[in-house]
Amino acid sequence: MAAQNSLPLYVQIAELLIRDIAAGRYLAGERLPPERDLAESLSTTVTTLRKALVILEEKRLLMRVQGSGNYVQSQPDVDSVYAFFRVELLQGGGLPTARLLSVDRLEKPLDLPQFGRSNQAYRIRRLRSLSRVPCVLEEIWLDASYAPDLTAEDLPDSLYLFYRERLGLWITRAEDWLGVALCPDWAPEDFAPGIGQTLAYAERISWAQDGARAEVSRNWIDTDKARYVARIK
Repeated sequence: MAAQNSLPLYVQIAELLIRDIAAGRYLAGERLPPERDLAESLSTTVTTLRKALVILEEKRLLMRVQGSGNYVQSQPDVDSVYAFFRVELLQGGGLPTARLLSVDRLEKPLDLPQFGRSNQAYRIRRLRSLSRVPCVLEEIWLDASYAPDLTAEDLPDSLYLFYRERLGLWITRAEDWLGVALCPDWAPEDFAPGIGQTLAYAERISWAQDGARAEVSRNWIDTDKARYVARIK
């Protein structure tokens, strides 16, 4: 299946810059490159870049000084589309995208933590990339009570945004458990680690706005290219 991203280009660029600032690739007080140079480095137009910078300014991550330039202002806990995605490139940041591999409605496996009201869940398997570099295998189990039916055509790149806008489901918090696990046998060929190779592993339980456990996810991370990051401020 083709890579998906339902976000407008200027929003994607804003999200990339938000992640780069969080990763320290742009420091507080630092002036961003001139808009024309920055647009060229991001393979976009100055017009599109300026729309992205407006988003950063609204989130108080950017101070625009007339005649001088755009200056970074670091802020804790910035609301963003990918705020819950904790994997970054080794050099920091990277724009997350996803390629859907499969979606199936199944009985919940016994080895999953308890979650949701239904005995069935949607299993969503994806290959996550950061700035076009395949980095993470993702297996998401969404309790079936939240949707009568889900198909590949329904699912955009940002699932949490889809949950809010289409299912009325808000993921308000998550708990991650970290460890190691073997690369699963459903890994596509363009995920570099071989099947059975030991990888960094993150398992997540996500809670809905009513306090119920709504989702469990499993993530296998290629640590030659990316790392799990949790910042505490």
